[in-house]
Amino acid sequence: MAHHQVLIIGGGNAGLSIASKLLIQNSSLKIGIIEPSEKHYYQPAWTLVGGGAFDVNDTIKNEKDYIPKGTTWIKDAVATFEPEQNQVTCKSGDKHTYDYMVVVPGIQLDWHKVKGLKETLGKNGVTSNYLVEYAPYTWELLRNFKGGNAIFTNPNTPIKCGGAPQKIMYLAGDYILKNGLQPKTNIHFYSGGGIIFGVKKYADVLNQVIARYKIKTHFKHNLVEINGPNKKAFFEDENGNRIEQAFDFIHVTPPQSAPDFIKNSPLAVPGNAFGWVDVDKFTTQHNRYPNIFSCGDASSLPNAKTGAAIRKQAPVLVENLLHIMKGGKLDAKYTGYGSCPLVTGYGKLVLAEFDYDNNPMETFPFNQGKERWSMWMLKTKVLPWMYWNRILQGRA
Repeated sequence: MAHHQVLIIGGGNAGLSIASKLLIQNSSLKIGIIEPSEKHYYQPAWTLVGGGAFDVNDTIKNEKDYIPKGTTWIKDAVATFEPEQNQVTCKSGDKHTYDYMVVVPGIQLDWHKVKGLKETLGKNGVTSNYLVEYAPYTWELLRNFKGGNAIFTNPNTPIKCGGAPQKIMYLAGDYILKNGLQPKTNIHFYSGGGIIFGVKKYADVLNQVIARYKIKTHFKHNLVEINGPNKKAFFEDENGNRIEQAFDFIHVTPPQSAPDFIKNSPLAVPGNAFGWVDVDKFTTQHNRYPNIFSCGDASSLPNAKTGAAIRKQAPVLVENLLHIMKGGKLDAKYTGYGSCPLVTGYGKLVLAEFDYDNNPMETFPFNQGKERWSMWMLKTKVLPWMYWNRILQGRA
């Protein structure tokens, strides 16, 4: 049994940037990182891969190259948490104890919740940019599209990168428009949600984009089944009615939740079906176990589940964790900052930034409620470089 001053569950964006930030503040800390994956992915670019604007190979690196020096990488996965004993048990059977724990394993994609989806994904015109192996198939389908029904779905659960279901739809809409296919194409957006975007300023510009691409929107419609061989999708509306929709190609965003090992643990929000880690939304400290912290996609922080949000959550978590290690107070507060770079076409992007109350919190000294080429360059060039070279190192 190994003991760690700080045990971090998850070696993604949150886990690595938090480990790096902790070591910058205190290089003597003994930190363990439990992460089973050999590969590290830059997921925000998978939308661009699906639109043919980014090389999928540039989104994949070796995890070992980004594990911060001075930490211990435990290549295993957590099976159960025993917070009363300050202990976790891994799938291998190994047990690890800790003084403090940071739980940041990311989100779980629940493909099984849509009947028939797993069987047909990656063929029959059914794709999703939420898996690295299918993002290139999205581009293949779009490139070979000659007209017909192009369907894009958004589930009725929280998801990582809330704008992703729309971004690929707008890229497809732009491709269809530029290639003269609009007269013989029907683009449909079926969303389990009730509106296009939660912040009115950005929703207004997105509604103009929807009009430009002649997209038909269907809100409160949740995908429940796919019949791939017969090219049929089935949705349920808010009244429980079943709607059938034929497709030529369909981009599916799967329902999502906290990973099962969190959901079934004492760390989860009591009685919450999604199973998020139960933390204070301002301090990131667990509401029942004071030596446990969490942020990112698996946490109960009630805002956009994006890398940009993690970038603002991580410093708050680190500062508060270091304070309580010294017997101090939880002085740092997270205001709910989230960001969604909304790709609205090739060379066009609306950078949405907002807080817990859906008030815009904009970075740049111009109106971000407009489509801009400069923001497309930020998304396609600047942010990927920053991620690999600054964010994971705890320096951005």
